[in-house]
Amino acid sequence: MSERKPYKTDVSDEQWALVEPVIAAWKAAHPSVSGHQGRYAMREIVNALLYQSRTGCQWELLPHDFPPPGAVKYYFYTWRDDGIDQTIYDLLRWQVREMARRKADPSLVVLDTQSVHAAAGVPAESTGRDAAKKVPGRKRGLAADVLGLVIAVVVAAASAHENAVGIALLDKVAADTDTVQKALVDQGFKNAVVAHGEKVGIEVEVVERNPAQTGFVPQAKRWVVERAYGILILHRRLVRDYEHRPRSSESRVYWAMSAVILRRLTGATTPAWRTA
Repeated sequence: MSERKPYKTDVSDEQWALVEPVIAAWKAAHPSVSGHQGRYAMREIVNALLYQSRTGCQWELLPHDFPPPGAVKYYFYTWRDDGIDQTIYDLLRWQVREMARRKADPSLVVLDTQSVHAAAGVPAESTGRDAAKKVPGRKRGLAADVLGLVIAVVVAAASAHENAVGIALLDKVAADTDTVQKALVDQGFKNAVVAHGEKVGIEVEVVERNPAQTGFVPQAKRWVVERAYGILILHRRLVRDYEHRPRSSESRVYWAMSAVILRRLTGATTPAWRTA
């Protein structure tokens, strides 16, 4: 492969060293029947996915100096189905928490949802209209720890009630960790989420807003999930939902957060759109 000029979204040597062992282990567990090692460098596949996440471009508009779109698409979907996207993210997340002198998994999470427009071509059966926010598309639910790191993500039709998303998030949190004891939610979540939390062993507290406050006022601890949404929206692939399957949308969140954490772990700065 000939050398190419780097993109700001490319992983550095130090960052690739954090990701490569997971992908190398996956490749070792999935050998080619013919013994072929693959035509494309896995680092370039990851670079292409991070470039697409940050820029929001279509598959066919990936720059020509990346592997062909078909190859990048194949690995994106395969890693999604095999859970490699979440495995990479979770390993990076644990390192960030360790740096902050915290245990690998949290004892408290914050739940919230965000409705985003769906792009043209997204199947109608997996989209809907958020009646409260007047948004046609999909609803993205996050469970985040106090550091703002995503613990679980659920994507559903925007017409889904907050309760349905909250219950699905609690199920994911309970399935993936055994340390979470409490979840904070806003007043959009109702008693059904509180009751379901009791079933899975997680105390759910509805944080009520002070009626004397007007406008946007950050709430203690709950603001971290709002910040997480703000960080994710810097990745243009997440400004709208372009994915045909909700699971692909969830995978996009894991890749975007992995890019954020890689920079945090290695002390790299976030590339800014306005930087000359």
